Amino acid sequence: MSIFQEFKAFAMRGNVVDLAVGVVIGTAFGKIVSALVDSIIMPIVGFLIAGVNVKDLALTLMAKGALYADSPAVNIGYGAFLQTIVDFTIIAFAIFLMVKLMNKMMPKPKEAPAAPKGPTQEELLTQIRDLLKKGK
Repeated sequence: MSIFQEFKAFAMRGNVVDLAVGVVIGTAFGKIVSALVDSIIMPIVGFLIAGVNVKDLALTLMAKGALYADSPAVNIGYGAFLQTIVDFTIIAFAIFLMVKLMNKMMPKPKEAPAAPKGPTQEELLTQIRDLLKKGK
């Protein structure tokens, strides 16, 4: 089997195609959630905390020009980090709900039929005892 045929067999498996579709949909969903957080949720949060743009929140470690005239300011941008955490939380919750819904929709596995019951330990010991008695 040539490498091309092997690759074709691998790529056409159901799992690989399902994974590719999931990645594409997940990427699009991530962009939608990011737009929701950037454009709607964070402006509302910023308004509620005195009109601050949350994305621009930062802790300044060193002011501009502190070392020499052209040195840039050194900031820790925790606002963008907070916004990313909100994005992640919304996406994770949506995926949780989707998995929960999918699990409810999946048919429950049927219970396997019970295996035929064999003799109990006492019955086997009784049979052995009876066979030993006959042998004497």
